Amino acid sequence: MITPHDFLSALAIVLTVAAATTIISQKLKLPVVLGYLVAGLIIGPHLPIPLVADQAMVTALSELGVILVMFSLGLEFSLQQLKKVGPTAGITAIIEAGVMLITGFLVGRALGWSTTQSIFTGAIVAISSTTIIVKTFDEQGITGRLRELVVGVLIVEDLIAIVLLATLTAISSGSGLSALELVTTLGKLAAFLAILVGVGLLVVPRAVRAVTKLTRPETTLVASVGFCFSIALLAQYFGYSVALGAFIAGSLVAESGEGKAIERLVQPLRDLFAAIFFVSVGMQIDPAEVGRHWGAALLLTVVVIVGKVVNVTVGAFLTGNPVRTSVQAGMSLAQIGEFSFIIAGLGMTLGATGSFLFPVAAAVSVVTTLTTGFLVKASGPVASFLDRKLPRRVQTFTTLYASWLEQLRDAPKVSGPRRLVRSLLIDAALLTLVIVAAAVSRRTARTSDAPLWLVLGATAAVSLPLCIGIARLSQRLAAALADAALPPRGTGMIDLAAAPRRALNVTLQVGIVLAVGVPMVAITQPLLPGVPVGVVLVGLLGVLAVAFWRSTNNLDGHVRAGVDVISEALMSHNRTAQPQSHPLEEVLKLLPGLGLSEPSVVELVSGSHAVGKTLAELNLRGVTGATVLAITRGPEAIVATATEVLQAEDRLALAGSREAIDAAREVLSPQVVVAAQDASHA
Repeated sequence: MITPHDFLSALAIVLTVAAATTIISQKLKLPVVLGYLVAGLIIGPHLPIPLVADQAMVTALSELGVILVMFSLGLEFSLQQLKKVGPTAGITAIIEAGVMLITGFLVGRALGWSTTQSIFTGAIVAISSTTIIVKTFDEQGITGRLRELVVGVLIVEDLIAIVLLATLTAISSGSGLSALELVTTLGKLAAFLAILVGVGLLVVPRAVRAVTKLTRPETTLVASVGFCFSIALLAQYFGYSVALGAFIAGSLVAESGEGKAIERLVQPLRDLFAAIFFVSVGMQIDPAEVGRHWGAALLLTVVVIVGKVVNVTVGAFLTGNPVRTSVQAGMSLAQIGEFSFIIAGLGMTLGATGSFLFPVAAAVSVVTTLTTGFLVKASGPVASFLDRKLPRRVQTFTTLYASWLEQLRDAPKVSGPRRLVRSLLIDAALLTLVIVAAAVSRRTARTSDAPLWLVLGATAAVSLPLCIGIARLSQRLAAALADAALPPRGTGMIDLAAAPRRALNVTLQVGIVLAVGVPMVAITQPLLPGVPVGVVLVGLLGVLAVAFWRSTNNLDGHVRAGVDVISEALMSHNRTAQPQSHPLEEVLKLLPGLGLSEPSVVELVSGSHAVGKTLAELNLRGVTGATVLAITRGPEAIVATATEVLQAEDRLALAGSREAIDAAREVLSPQVVVAAQDASHA
């Protein structure tokens, strides 16, 4: 029987040791979470230190930490916020989490782990740590677009984690995973969420607003936490995790419009029990178990760091972010944290993973937590280095690509692409269902009179038209979006935007294939062991990569021709001395797709930061995302090479998105913007 003395003793040990270790961590400029984990190791049963807390009691208290952390995440979540992060962060998170799920599963199978254990491994490495990243960004003072992008990815990742938690809770039986179980589970989960959210929206926001009208903070806190615990308990009663219920509770409370105020009230309570949660994680780390599986921990650490850096960078770039921002985002998200602990703990509690996976996940989290600060600091120099090492034609493409997507966002909205998106998603969902059904039939065929070849043949006959339809819809959607960004000229006219449109078309196809294909492979791969379901996806991406390389060659020729025209236009403008005219206005009409949404010419003055520096030293593209297409110096056109030293009164024609060009102007300031239109905006 647990007495009040036992409870007080455990709590005193946990908080006192955690306070000491976190103070030391902060003195050493290490993450606070690491201090909590060390505290757990100290008071845990696995080290010969005569200071042991009751693990069962601490674990029970840590459950409150999970609930309150998830409740706080729900308070921060809203449909408006999700809409704000938009397709940029959403597609990036889907690509990154999907590829990491696939990679983690394959690593688990390669290590000889069961299907269920491998699925949990994929889920563990898929989600980055909100706590660690936010603290690191605050410590290093990182703001602006990079922070917005990373936080947006984290929001979508949190939603993916919620779905993973709910799904893994329902399908984990310790005896494997079947396709039929997955279909049934997803159906029940959808019904549960629909009913809970539907009823909750009618009741919770109104109740919360009524309580807040009393203007009693303690009453608001008690009522809000009461809603949180009640809905978490309801989710557990129906067989789902308390984390899912707590997140939904926070989202429902946030719909009252009082989310920010309640979040401030809950924060001290959340921080206290979250600390206990991380301490309980440290108590469950068995150094001996980690030592026995050090190879798996090391391999997964490499997978997390390399996989997340590459996947986030690719996803962020494909959705229109500059190379520098994309690389920085990838290096910022290269860790796992609280959700990984929750998922690993869930697998251990349900008996689905055994006792070895939790300490392995904890070891990976500790190492990646330590590397996060260093990676964030190094992300800027690394991004600049990579930008300089890219082939010239790819450098040209990366500069123009963001401006094309900007033109696409500014283009008039039409219904055609939306219809294609709906059709593409429907075909992808149908193909996924066919593969799931094939997995069920494949297992049934082993114990029935139905020959296996008949099942596989029927699956191929149904899947082939869907695969062809998805490929065609992807091509049509990419072409429609490219036409909207860079409209073709009328019949019989020379299409001068053909080269940039082709490059944009191919790149959009890559993004569409990844955004649609990666989730399909992540869902279906565990159901078809031994079948290379990603081969078709990889093959298609290979074909698109070849097409992309060829398109950049054509684009490079287009830009070279454009540079000559731009130089001539600038020199002609100098000779005629027409201050009210736009020197690049005709160029924009003749050669669209040069990353010039409006005339963007900068004249350097003697006080400019750029005067006396070479373009390589200035690294304008690496820092801002804009590039110098042409330079004129008096009556001469200067070739914009890396070794060219800039001089006062040089006129630079810039290409890039509006945001990139604005950033470039700041770097080149003080400056005189030649275009009258730009001057009017200044």
